[in-house]
Amino acid sequence: MWVQRAAGRMGLSDELRVLARRHPRPTWEGHANLGQLARFWLERHEMFRRLDGTIRSGVEAGLGQPVEVADLRRWLGRNLRCFLWQLEEHHQVEDLHYFPVFRRLEPRLAAGFDLLERDHEALHAAIGGIVERANPVLASQGSGGADFRSDLARLRDAQVALGGQLIRHLDDEEDLVIPLILERGEQALTGGA
Repeated sequence: MWVQRAAGRMGLSDELRVLARRHPRPTWEGHANLGQLARFWLERHEMFRRLDGTIRSGVEAGLGQPVEVADLRRWLGRNLRCFLWQLEEHHQVEDLHYFPVFRRLEPRLAAGFDLLERDHEALHAAIGGIVERANPVLASQGSGGADFRSDLARLRDAQVALGGQLIRHLDDEEDLVIPLILERGEQALTGGA
Protein backbone atom coordinates (compact mmCIF):
# COMPACT_ATOMS: atom_id res chain seq x y z
CA MET A 1 0.00 0.00 0.00
CA TRP A 2 2.96 2.38 0.56
CA VAL A 3 5.92 3.37 -1.56
CA GLN A 4 9.38 4.03 -0.13
CA ARG A 5 10.51 7.63 0.10
CA ALA A 6 14.16 8.67 -0.16
CA ALA A 7 14.49 9.63 3.52
CA GLY A 8 13.16 6.26 4.72
CA ARG A 9 9.54 7.35 5.29
CA MET A 10 6.85 5.47 3.47
CA GLY A 11 5.02 7.80 1.10
CA LEU A 12 1.61 7.68 -0.47
CA SER A 13 0.89 4.82 -2.82
CA ASP A 14 -0.47 5.32 -6.32
CA GLU A 15 -3.91 4.27 -5.04
CA LEU A 16 -3.86 7.04 -2.45
CA ARG A 17 -2.65 9.63 -4.96
CA VAL A 18 -5.70 9.14 -7.18
CA LEU A 19 -7.13 12.60 -6.42
CA ALA A 20 -3.70 14.23 -6.36
CA ARG A 21 -3.17 13.05 -9.94
CA ARG A 22 -6.54 14.50 -10.90
CA HIS A 23 -5.74 17.78 -9.07
CA PRO A 24 -1.95 18.34 -9.18
CA ARG A 25 -0.46 21.12 -7.04
CA PRO A 26 0.02 23.61 -9.89
CA THR A 27 -3.76 23.63 -10.47
CA TRP A 28 -4.77 24.27 -6.85
CA GLU A 29 -4.49 28.03 -6.77
CA GLY A 30 -6.90 28.65 -9.62
CA HIS A 31 -9.42 25.95 -8.72
CA ALA A 32 -13.01 27.06 -8.04
CA ASN A 33 -13.24 24.84 -4.94
CA LEU A 34 -10.10 26.24 -3.29
CA GLY A 35 -11.97 28.05 -0.55
CA GLN A 36 -11.31 29.33 2.94
CA LEU A 37 -10.80 25.91 4.55
CA ALA A 38 -8.23 24.76 1.99
CA ARG A 39 -6.42 28.10 2.08
CA PHE A 40 -6.37 28.05 5.89
CA TRP A 41 -5.01 24.49 5.84
CA LEU A 42 -2.21 25.46 3.47
CA GLU A 43 -1.44 28.62 5.46
CA ARG A 44 -1.13 26.63 8.70
CA HIS A 45 1.19 24.16 7.03
CA GLU A 46 3.32 26.98 5.67
CA MET A 47 3.48 28.49 9.17
CA PHE A 48 4.79 25.15 10.53
CA ARG A 49 7.43 25.00 7.79
CA ARG A 50 8.52 28.58 8.54
CA LEU A 51 8.65 28.07 12.32
CA ASP A 52 10.65 24.88 11.91
CA GLY A 53 13.11 26.72 9.66
CA THR A 54 13.29 29.70 12.01
CA ILE A 55 14.05 27.52 15.01
CA ARG A 56 16.68 25.49 13.15
CA SER A 57 18.32 28.65 11.78
CA GLY A 58 18.35 30.33 15.19
CA VAL A 59 19.84 27.32 16.91
CA GLU A 60 22.46 26.97 14.15
CA ALA A 61 23.34 30.64 14.54
CA GLY A 62 23.70 30.10 18.29
CA LEU A 63 26.10 27.26 17.62
CA GLY A 64 28.08 29.19 15.02
CA GLN A 65 28.81 32.36 16.95
CA PRO A 66 28.96 33.68 20.50
CA VAL A 67 25.47 34.41 21.82
CA GLU A 68 23.87 36.08 24.78
CA VAL A 69 22.44 33.02 26.52
CA ALA A 70 19.54 34.90 28.12
CA ASP A 71 18.47 36.37 24.78
CA LEU A 72 18.70 33.01 23.02
CA ARG A 73 16.72 31.32 25.81
CA ARG A 74 13.90 33.88 25.58
CA TRP A 75 13.81 33.70 21.78
CA LEU A 76 13.95 29.91 21.73
CA GLY A 77 11.33 29.48 24.44
CA ARG A 78 8.89 31.79 22.67
CA ASN A 79 9.33 30.15 19.26
CA LEU A 80 9.32 26.56 20.53
CA ARG A 81 6.18 27.10 22.61
CA CYS A 82 4.36 28.58 19.63
CA PHE A 83 5.55 25.88 17.23
CA LEU A 84 4.89 22.87 19.43
CA TRP A 85 1.58 24.06 20.87
CA GLN A 86 0.18 25.02 17.48
CA LEU A 87 1.33 21.72 15.96
CA GLU A 88 -0.31 19.65 18.71
CA GLU A 89 -3.55 21.64 18.44
CA HIS A 90 -3.61 21.30 14.64
CA HIS A 91 -3.17 17.53 14.84
CA GLN A 92 -5.93 17.15 17.44
CA VAL A 93 -8.41 19.01 15.23
CA GLU A 94 -7.46 16.84 12.26
CA ASP A 95 -7.60 13.54 14.17
CA LEU A 96 -10.83 14.27 16.03
CA HIS A 97 -12.80 16.18 13.43
CA TYR A 98 -11.55 16.30 9.86
CA PHE A 99 -10.03 12.87 9.29
CA PRO A 100 -13.21 11.00 10.39
CA VAL A 101 -15.26 13.18 8.02
CA PHE A 102 -12.78 12.63 5.19
CA ARG A 103 -12.84 8.84 5.73
CA ARG A 104 -16.63 8.76 5.45
CA LEU A 105 -16.69 10.89 2.32
CA GLU A 106 -13.84 9.12 0.53
CA PRO A 107 -13.38 5.58 1.92
CA ARG A 108 -10.78 4.68 -0.70
CA LEU A 109 -8.43 7.19 1.00
CA ALA A 110 -8.97 5.81 4.52
CA ALA A 111 -5.55 4.13 4.56
CA GLY A 112 -3.97 7.52 3.84
CA PHE A 113 -5.70 9.11 6.81
CA ASP A 114 -4.57 6.17 8.94
CA LEU A 115 -1.01 6.91 7.81
CA LEU A 116 -1.40 10.57 8.72
CA GLU A 117 -2.67 9.65 12.18
CA ARG A 118 0.35 7.37 12.68
CA ASP A 119 2.50 10.31 11.59
CA HIS A 120 0.84 12.40 14.29
CA GLU A 121 1.77 9.78 16.89
CA ALA A 122 5.38 9.72 15.68
CA LEU A 123 5.53 13.51 15.58
CA HIS A 124 4.11 13.68 19.11
CA ALA A 125 6.91 11.38 20.28
CA ALA A 126 9.46 13.57 18.47
CA ILE A 127 7.97 16.65 20.16
CA GLY A 128 8.64 14.94 23.49
CA GLY A 129 12.27 14.60 22.43
CA ILE A 130 12.42 18.28 21.51
CA VAL A 131 11.05 19.28 24.91
CA GLU A 132 13.50 16.96 26.66
CA ARG A 133 16.44 18.46 24.76
CA ALA A 134 15.18 22.03 25.03
CA ASN A 135 14.78 21.99 28.81
CA PRO A 136 18.52 22.11 29.64
CA VAL A 137 19.02 24.92 27.11
CA LEU A 138 16.07 26.90 28.44
CA ALA A 139 17.15 26.36 32.06
CA SER A 140 20.79 27.29 31.45
CA GLN A 141 22.08 30.16 33.53
CA GLY A 142 25.59 29.83 32.15
CA SER A 143 27.56 31.95 29.76
CA GLY A 144 27.32 29.77 26.68
CA GLY A 145 30.18 27.43 27.53
CA ALA A 146 30.80 23.87 26.39
CA ASP A 147 27.87 22.32 28.29
CA PHE A 148 25.42 24.86 26.90
CA ARG A 149 26.73 24.39 23.36
CA SER A 150 26.52 20.62 23.72
CA ASP A 151 22.89 20.90 24.90
CA LEU A 152 22.16 23.29 22.04
CA ALA A 153 23.69 20.86 19.51
CA ARG A 154 21.49 18.02 20.82
CA LEU A 155 18.46 20.28 20.49
CA ARG A 156 19.47 21.15 16.92
CA ASP A 157 19.79 17.47 16.01
CA ALA A 158 16.33 16.72 17.44
CA GLN A 159 14.81 19.71 15.62
CA VAL A 160 16.38 18.63 12.32
CA ALA A 161 14.91 15.14 12.76
CA LEU A 162 11.49 16.51 13.68
CA GLY A 163 11.59 18.92 10.73
CA GLY A 164 12.34 16.11 8.30
CA GLN A 165 9.42 14.05 9.59
CA LEU A 166 7.14 17.06 9.63
CA ILE A 167 7.84 18.22 6.08
CA ARG A 168 7.19 14.73 4.66
CA HIS A 169 3.98 14.56 6.68
CA LEU A 170 2.75 18.00 5.59
CA ASP A 171 3.42 17.22 1.93
CA ASP A 172 1.56 13.90 2.10
CA GLU A 173 -1.31 15.43 4.03
CA GLU A 174 -1.71 18.20 1.49
CA ASP A 175 -1.67 15.65 -1.33
CA LEU A 176 -4.60 13.85 0.32
CA VAL A 177 -6.61 16.72 1.80
CA ILE A 178 -6.43 19.51 -0.76
CA PRO A 179 -7.39 17.37 -3.79
CA LEU A 180 -10.26 15.90 -1.73
CA ILE A 181 -11.48 19.41 -0.94
CA LEU A 182 -11.14 20.40 -4.60
CA GLU A 183 -12.99 17.25 -5.68
CA ARG A 184 -15.89 17.45 -3.23
CA GLY A 185 -16.10 21.13 -2.33
CA GLU A 186 -15.75 22.52 1.15
CA GLN A 187 -19.44 22.33 2.05
CA ALA A 188 -19.45 18.54 1.68
CA LEU A 189 -16.47 18.32 4.04
CA THR A 190 -17.78 20.68 6.68
CA GLY A 191 -21.28 19.25 6.93
CA GLY A 192 -22.95 21.81 4.69
CA ALA A 193 -23.99 19.28 2.05
